[in-house]
Amino acid sequence: MSERKVLTKYFPPDFDPSKITRSRAPKQAGPKVQTVRLMAPFPMKCTACGEYIYKGRKFNARKETTEKKYYSIPIFRFYIRCTRCSGEITFLTDPKNMDYECERGAKRNTEPWRMNGGGKQETDEERLDRLEREEEEKNAMEELETKTLDAKREMAVADALDEIRTRNARNARMENNGTDTTATVRESIDKEKAQQDHEDEMAARLAFMRHQEALEEIIEDDHDGGMSETSNAAPLSKEAAMEMPPPSFKRIVKKKKIAGSLLGVKKKPSLVVDYDSD
Repeated sequence: MSERKVLTKYFPPDFDPSKITRSRAPKQAGPKVQTVRLMAPFPMKCTACGEYIYKGRKFNARKETTEKKYYSIPIFRFYIRCTRCSGEITFLTDPKNMDYECERGAKRNTEPWRMNGGGKQETDEERLDRLEREEEEKNAMEELETKTLDAKREMAVADALDEIRTRNARNARMENNGTDTTATVRESIDKEKAQQDHEDEMAARLAFMRHQEALEEIIEDDHDGGMSETSNAAPLSKEAAMEMPPPSFKRIVKKKKIAGSLLGVKKKPSLVVDYDSD
């Protein structure tokens, strides 16, 4: 089996390299043409058979340099063939609009994103102008919103200033009348606190009196039924209850009892003698 990549070549015995002469082919007349691999730059429809060619389909095309130029940028022409009828299709580069221009053999499909308001296909320059106009309109709306927010902020600041001025004027009038605002507020707070303490004290005394009256009613019921009196204490009058100090609701901590003493267990003396104490 022979090698796929041959490293050594065979030279016959009668090989004479001096007999080999260099020859130049005539220069190609007309524009320069080369074969390139490209993709369709836009969707098109063949005018011969009606075949649709989508954007991005690959072709082996011939690239031709034309004599036309846009400033110093050369314009190229590409030749491809229809995939159905093999009809020739040509299109040119368009450096002015940064696009391609269909020349013959096919018709460019309508692209909705390239259409302007009048239903015509817009160029890149027209699209850029339209985007600039939309950006200016958007900036105008943002500017209007900013002005509205500034106006609201100014109104809020003005209201706050009016409130501060009103309060300062009231304080100034009170100082001119010989009264101190701080002292007045402190006195009103102290009065409210004293009144609240008095109301709490009266409510506690009334609750204590009601409890005492309920106990007296229970004792009287027991006495009427033949039961012996449990206590010889005289019932408290309303005047005495009013003179009594109010009950305290402070929590009383009771001393904890030892469980051993309650059960009658006596603690035995220790059997260990401490000799250090002697």
